[in-house]
Amino acid sequence: MTACEASANKQLRHIIPLLLLTGARVSELLHAQWEHVDIVRRVWLIPMSKTGKARHVPLSQPAIDVLKAVPRFDHCPYVLPNPETKLPYVTVKHSWQTARKEAVLPDLRIHDLRHSAASFMINAGIDLFAVGRVLGHADHKSTMRYSHLANDTLLVAVEAGAKKMRGSPSLC
Repeated sequence: MTACEASANKQLRHIIPLLLLTGARVSELLHAQWEHVDIVRRVWLIPMSKTGKARHVPLSQPAIDVLKAVPRFDHCPYVLPNPETKLPYVTVKHSWQTARKEAVLPDLRIHDLRHSAASFMINAGIDLFAVGRVLGHADHKSTMRYSHLANDTLLVAVEAGAKKMRGSPSLC
């Protein structure tokens, strides 16, 4: 995040946190329009997703805070436009590569942030169905890639229970 803050691309400081907080695809975020963001209801409408359907992305308070910090440009409908053209970025590949190099994360792809968002939700105990809905997966099999994370979370739960049990009087 420090490298994104220091980026020559001043929108990167908003783009990367929003990708992590929403699990959106990069293209969805780069084409987001203010008319589809409802700060009060805390929801972002993606009118056409990769699956060909609209979807609503719930916005956490940290996501709302990032959106409130995004600069707005007169007569520009886009949430995160290129400040010079007022049009969506075609790509943020160069600024992302520069930031990840600065952060010494050479293998981190920007799409990995979508996976990180899913991992954060799964490890917070959110079920796969809900995570799939947030990510806009058309098929639950896409979300099943994260099931190992759910198992890791469950393993932590049973280990915590076992630790408590060892400290209790014998059950036998």
